[in-house]
Amino acid sequence: MSGEPSGMVFGEVAYAYDRARPGYPKAAAQWLTGPACSVLELGAGTGKLTKELVGLGHDVLATDPDDRMLVVLAERVPQARVATGGAEEINLPDRSVDVVVCAQAMHWFDLPRAVPEIARVLRSDGVLSMVWNERDDSIPWVRRLNALMGRQDVGFEPATLLAAHPEVQIVAEESFRHWQAMTREQLAEMVSSRSEIVVLPPEERAERLAAVMSLYDTYDRGGGLQLPWISRAYRARVEVAATGQEPHDDATLLIDFR
Repeated sequence: MSGEPSGMVFGEVAYAYDRARPGYPKAAAQWLTGPACSVLELGAGTGKLTKELVGLGHDVLATDPDDRMLVVLAERVPQARVATGGAEEINLPDRSVDVVVCAQAMHWFDLPRAVPEIARVLRSDGVLSMVWNERDDSIPWVRRLNALMGRQDVGFEPATLLAAHPEVQIVAEESFRHWQAMTREQLAEMVSSRSEIVVLPPEERAERLAAVMSLYDTYDRGGGLQLPWISRAYRARVEVAATGQEPHDDATLLIDFR
């Protein structure tokens, strides 16, 4: 996305990212994918969602453009198949997967290239699913944390992201609330692994981290903190007309579970 740091910066802090970032509720993973099927995960990172997908019995191919993230994923979720690659060039045959899922990743894609690729690999009754974790800032200390960390993942609207791509139509959405036990060290790693913090000059990065640690110390009563999250999940349908060739019967991909 223009004007934003590349998602590849996460590889520099892959283990910290894995230790500090929240996972996803099993119920959210189930809602995103339905019954056991073949799943392509784009931008899988260190496997936060991959773990849940494999646990549900899916045949999962987890991909990410950054090998450093996939090293961690392979350690954490050895049951998943892993391949380096981005959403813009998917090394799979046409109509080969039931579900394409993107967890905290689709905003990094070059969508004019990624959307046709996603449509190409989905089977005729396939589903495109997306999910983002955002901190629940209805709680005062979390609002203060957001002010210090930035609000990149708060109030994110996929409809805005996809406004220039009417061929992707969101047909269902759901929210799943969960909590993450957070130690002081984990919060420090969460801050240090955020893209907008990673790219700051060292002195400014240190100042931001110190402010967050001071906030933690203010609210911790000796047992750590519980950080509230909301997983916002979406299912979409994709309609991509064939170009320069005879139209296919399955050119329209209906995306929903019944």
